[in-house]
Amino acid sequence: MKNLSVMIAEHRYLKGKRISLRPIELSDDAQMTEYTSDEETTRYIFAEPKNLEQTRRLIAGYYLREPIGKYAVVLNDSGKLIGTIEFRIEDQTRSGDLGFTLSRHYWGHGYMTEAAELILDLAFRVLQLERVHAAHETANLASGRLLLRIGMTHEGTRRKDHLAGGRLVDSAYYSILKEEYEA
Repeated sequence: MKNLSVMIAEHRYLKGKRISLRPIELSDDAQMTEYTSDEETTRYIFAEPKNLEQTRRLIAGYYLREPIGKYAVVLNDSGKLIGTIEFRIEDQTRSGDLGFTLSRHYWGHGYMTEAAELILDLAFRVLQLERVHAAHETANLASGRLLLRIGMTHEGTRRKDHLAGGRLVDSAYYSILKEEYEA
């Protein structure tokens, strides 16, 4: 069987009905800054870039340094970048870790659900993984609803397990197994 990293690299472009996933490029800087500088969009995630130069450093130092499994979420009809989705593979356990960010201007339209379903299809049908998992800050109820909507099961909550905004926060953990996805 092929190496998982090679397989995911071969699937850098994924197309859905309304959105596509593609590698992030330095030229995405302005569109990414548009949503990462919005505190409402990024309040549960990373220390958001506030300007174009900070976004360019983020893209070069994070997304381009190790690009495998890091996707821009773009609208098919306009090509507009509206978010990112990441999928990190764990070879030994044949599992993957899912994470995502979506501009608040596109919340509630099913775009991230479609993006996550593309990743699950890649994970279970192409990569033949056994498990996909994700976590979110417990206060981020919308992410929890999305994870349940794509078939994940809430596994539990780890208290004060990561630093966000200078404070320790609780995280809710979810997963879906290959047999659950296939059912």
